Amino acid sequence: MFEKLRSAFSSAVNAFTERSLSESEINDLLNKFEMDLIESDVAYEVVKNISDDLRKALANEKVKRASDISELIAEKFKHSVEDIFVRAPTIDLLAQITQKNSTGQPYVVLFLGINGTGKTTSIAKLANLLRKKGLSVVIAAGDTHRAGAIEQLSEHADRLGVKVIAQRYGSDPAAVARDAVMNAKTHHVNVVIVDTAGRIQTSKNLMDEMAKIVRVVKPDLKIFVGDALAGNDAISQAKEFQSVTDFDGVILTKIDADARGGAALSITSVTGRPILYLGVGQEYDDLVPFDPSFFTSNLFNKKAIASSS
Repeated sequence: MFEKLRSAFSSAVNAFTERSLSESEINDLLNKFEMDLIESDVAYEVVKNISDDLRKALANEKVKRASDISELIAEKFKHSVEDIFVRAPTIDLLAQITQKNSTGQPYVVLFLGINGTGKTTSIAKLANLLRKKGLSVVIAAGDTHRAGAIEQLSEHADRLGVKVIAQRYGSDPAAVARDAVMNAKTHHVNVVIVDTAGRIQTSKNLMDEMAKIVRVVKPDLKIFVGDALAGNDAISQAKEFQSVTDFDGVILTKIDADARGGAALSITSVTGRPILYLGVGQEYDDLVPFDPSFFTSNLFNKKAIASSS
């Protein structure tokens, strides 16, 4: 994972330490570094922040040896990446569920995202994870627009032994979500997971619908599902959903096939929201907590561990 992003940082470190550089050569190298990051799906504003940090470091620090420069640049890169994740809040999902359940209420998770990002599969994976933690789950089939959405969700739920609350296609998604919450209260279910539509071709109607669901069920956690392979499209989608729903965290899917790696950095940086989980495969168990330390280690440590689990 993240080969292209790792290569961009590594190439920059090597380029700056090979020889004594003039100011124009430094600018050329920084420009190339910026282009490498952009090609790795790092958002432009994030690229500029990292590049500006390095410019300041090179201007302010007095270094005499190539090894000193190498350490300076590597440390500056690492600090810039770590700072992006440090600024995002930490969410302990299981602790939040326990606290909400202690009041006699179910914990409500709302899933958001464009069709094709792996949202339905991520719902099933989270339901599987929670069930393995001993929690009961009910799923609301809130995508009442896409043909086959309810059946697809129900098939996953049947395999996991999880109940689905659904109405007919064309029904009000907010009403479906409300029914699921009421069902959970009646049957003392720990967690309600609400699916939603992701119709990219009717963006304003979609966003109005998302806002209504949030008003009706007042979810405890709003999760945006982004496709790591979508690059800057995923970042744009995250910005749009955040402006309407103010989501709390992110699940980044298809990360096992992501050679670029910039989406993880960019979504956290531009939204200020943490990545909660990574989708790393097609099986129900292929949902792992995101570990910023592992991500950073993977970028800057040649002997980075192969798995965060």
